[in-house]
Amino acid sequence: MTQIPLSETAPARRHAAAADRTATPWRALSVVLSGAFMAVLDTFIVLVAAPAIRSGLHASAADVQLILAGYQLTYAIGLITGARLGDLLGRKRMFMTGMALFTLASVACALAGSADALIAARLAQGLSASVMFPQVLSMIQVLVPDAQRPKAFSALGAVIGVSGTIGQLLGGVLVAAHLFGSSWRPVFWVNVPVGLLTLVLAAVYVPESRVSGARRLDLPGAAVLTVALFLLVVPLIEGRERGWPVWTWCSLAGSALAFAAFAAVERRVEARGGAPLVRLRLLRERPFVIGMTLVVLAYAGINSYYLVLSLTLQDGLGTSALGAAFAYVPSAVAFFATNLLAGRLAHHGRRVLRAGALVGAAGYATTIAVAAGAGHGLRPWHLALCLLLIGAGNGLLVPPLLGAVLSRIAPSETGMASGVLSTGQQVGGAVGVAVAGVLYFGTLGGGTHGDAGTYGHALACATALHLGLAVAIFVLLRYLPGGRR
Repeated sequence: MTQIPLSETAPARRHAAAADRTATPWRALSVVLSGAFMAVLDTFIVLVAAPAIRSGLHASAADVQLILAGYQLTYAIGLITGARLGDLLGRKRMFMTGMALFTLASVACALAGSADALIAARLAQGLSASVMFPQVLSMIQVLVPDAQRPKAFSALGAVIGVSGTIGQLLGGVLVAAHLFGSSWRPVFWVNVPVGLLTLVLAAVYVPESRVSGARRLDLPGAAVLTVALFLLVVPLIEGRERGWPVWTWCSLAGSALAFAAFAAVERRVEARGGAPLVRLRLLRERPFVIGMTLVVLAYAGINSYYLVLSLTLQDGLGTSALGAAFAYVPSAVAFFATNLLAGRLAHHGRRVLRAGALVGAAGYATTIAVAAGAGHGLRPWHLALCLLLIGAGNGLLVPPLLGAVLSRIAPSETGMASGVLSTGQQVGGAVGVAVAGVLYFGTLGGGTHGDAGTYGHALACATALHLGLAVAIFVLLRYLPGGRR
């Protein structure tokens, strides 16, 4: 069970105040959702600023790739450990620690005078996000009453969906504004006032929670898991750009051995009566395994679709970075609207999730038809209906899916499950990008910049993957148990 710890000598009014904050958690929830917003924002805002960063720091293509991918790498690697630390040391404490480090890392990014300095700062930024983000999922489970939890996950979904679009829009605006001759640096400075304000509000409105009787962190398990995730994620991020050299395949094979070693370490820790980083029985529970698989498939489709679409809009159709960001507005609006609707329809259970997968599949099928049929006449506005359907489908599917999986988890394992799910999101995104990249660039071949027909054909071929993922999700949802544990 979870507890809201207070000092044993604290007066009764402190107990009453904490109880009031826990009974009406929406102020606290709105504060911690800012952490989710910033973590996702910084994934997308840098995509738009990448060309300016490259010219401003005289960075190589490999440097730019590490600036973009380094954040995702450390973010994915630290999530499970970050969630476990929240259980052990307190979720509010770790949320504030992650936010403080994220803000400091953003300052270091903004002040970076070389590509190497910016890469190091981005690695630190991703690691701090991995400490901050899992606490958001855990706090929803702990602070929000069961009946109101679908609305809370809808709010989280809206934040995640909208922050990606806002990140691209804001990045385009800030780079174009060239404030005080600072070029790309404001895309990092913008985090500082938001981070400082969030820290103040969190100190006032967010109650502390942790797992009662939690034991010390499983350091051997954390070390082996870090190695396993590093061996898995690095080749997925770097492989396509580097032409899949031998070391990438060796790394992927090594990750399988490292995960086996991690399972052995966790069994030994649990056999000794310790507290493993991940209880392996969680991975033997059919509902959680099915839910985890669905999360990986969903995020594999989301991340990779928007990547190939962005490349098509900018390289194939000649749209500016800001123009490409505006093209995503129909998707963001539809996501926001159906995400709110999903919270109201939560009592329909899996039918809402399956409707989301079906609507998303219709959007991908429409993309294939439009992109392949328009040929050299393909224009950004031709894809508006596709994006509307895909955004609507994701809004009905993704946030309720997270809630459906976590609703069956015991309170004492909430942080652990949140970390595993968050890692699944990042790994799924990396796998999707790797596979879609192979399909997209393999079809594109020697297509020249501005060749709308060739880029449209490549988009259609890559989107066949996303259609297949949506269909697989629709089928697999039949086996996701309904109700709560």
